[in-house]
Amino acid sequence: MTHDSLTIAEFQRRSQRTDHFPEPNDEGGDPLLGPLLGLAGEVGTLLAAYKKRLRDGAAYELFKDNVAEELGDILWYLANAAEKAGLSLDEVARSNLAKTSDRWPARGDKSPRQRKPSEHFDFGQPRQHQLPRTFEVTIHPVPSDGPEPQVEVIWRNRRVADRLGDNTYDDSGYRYHDAFHLANAAILGWSPVARKIFDRKRPKGTKTDVVEDGGRAIVVEEAFAAFMFEYACQHNYLENVRHLDYNALRTFRIFTADLEVSQRHLWEVEEAVFQGFAAWRQLRANDGGVLRGDLAARRLTYSQLP
Repeated sequence: MTHDSLTIAEFQRRSQRTDHFPEPNDEGGDPLLGPLLGLAGEVGTLLAAYKKRLRDGAAYELFKDNVAEELGDILWYLANAAEKAGLSLDEVARSNLAKTSDRWPARGDKSPRQRKPSEHFDFGQPRQHQLPRTFEVTIHPVPSDGPEPQVEVIWRNRRVADRLGDNTYDDSGYRYHDAFHLANAAILGWSPVARKIFDRKRPKGTKTDVVEDGGRAIVVEEAFAAFMFEYACQHNYLENVRHLDYNALRTFRIFTADLEVSQRHLWEVEEAVFQGFAAWRQLRANDGGVLRGDLAARRLTYSQLP
């Protein structure tokens, strides 16, 4: 038996031939109600088939056939719902593939490949306007001149940022949060805060300098760092957490929608958050340390102070 090839779009078109749901009446019946109730019912039937498999095991010989039938019915109701919502199921499928590939790396890609020089946002700029491709930064405590502990950031044997405190009522350790910005620089190749730390902004007076490296972009990155810190406080500072909530990652995309970093995948953002918090936890536990970043390898590592 041969079968002609069938696209999702063609399935959606053909499936409407067997649509016998009543037409909306003058009282305003909702045409989506039928297919949505059908979807719910078929999913329930599919779960019932799986329950029988759990109970009967190999004795349930028709499991595969029944699953195929129920999935087919689900697909019909899905196409019918898309049609009545004025949507192309083909476009819905394409959008979903784009969404999932943005959120998750391809299966089997345990470690991302080396980032090519041309893939850096500042590729082609003079070196003094590029994020350093490797860096070693020391963050250590200093005598405080205020009501809370403070740290300073050292790069190339000089202090490169204002002394930082937690700016919180409790000893939260937020003073070490530059780890998050350095992780963004290492993993995403993006961080307006790190550019300020390293004094590696794009040429002054250019649109890129104003938009990507200026005050607004710095506020955006700081705001996301503060948001993720509050999120992490509720999740054991992300220790032993394997995945971030999708909505938390979507917040990053919303914050940075018109910035160059929007080109990075959300799974890369997740990796930057995890590596940043791994470094932060060690900085806090050991009262400082040394962070080494490698932008090509997309990696931030920690070692204790000498």
